[in-house]
Amino acid sequence: MSSSKSSNSRRGGQSSSSRGSRRTQQSTAQLIESLNTHRVNTLTELCRIERVAASASEEDQIAFQGPMTQAWTYYVTSNNLLTELRGLTRNYPFSSAALDDSKWRVSNDPQSNRSWNYAWLVLTKLRDDSMIAAYAASEAEKPDMWGGRVPEADEARQLADCFAWEWNQALEQLLRHWETPPTTTGY
Repeated sequence: MSSSKSSNSRRGGQSSSSRGSRRTQQSTAQLIESLNTHRVNTLTELCRIERVAASASEEDQIAFQGPMTQAWTYYVTSNNLLTELRGLTRNYPFSSAALDDSKWRVSNDPQSNRSWNYAWLVLTKLRDDSMIAAYAASEAEKPDMWGGRVPEADEARQLADCFAWEWNQALEQLLRHWETPPTTTGY
């Protein structure tokens, strides 16, 4: 039986090792194509591909660099990140103004070149610059939140706490996708 198995694995002049290599090249090409065509548009799926890229051969890692960076940028700029944040904050929808401010801060931060992952940079900027508390307070003070009337200070503070709690929960849930920061420096 082992001799027939051996002859089967060499049929067509290919070893199982070269077939495995071709299969890896094919799946790498398929993943890169899915990044280039934006078929992958969720944080979970992009992180999965990012992990595959990180464990790939050096040659494949180089091939992944541009498409992965562009896919993360597209994910953020096409509002997919905002959509995912709002999906996690159904009671108190995440502020698009906070996300836009975070994107602006990242684009003006000289440290933003430490990662190819624009989504991670934007999310960590929201956390590290304590932006959620400020935007939660701003949202809670809007008369639109109160049927057109200006809220009492205690009312606005209470609503701001609700916004902040839900937004922080969503932010931390998304940041848990990375066991280690996707950075060139390791931190």
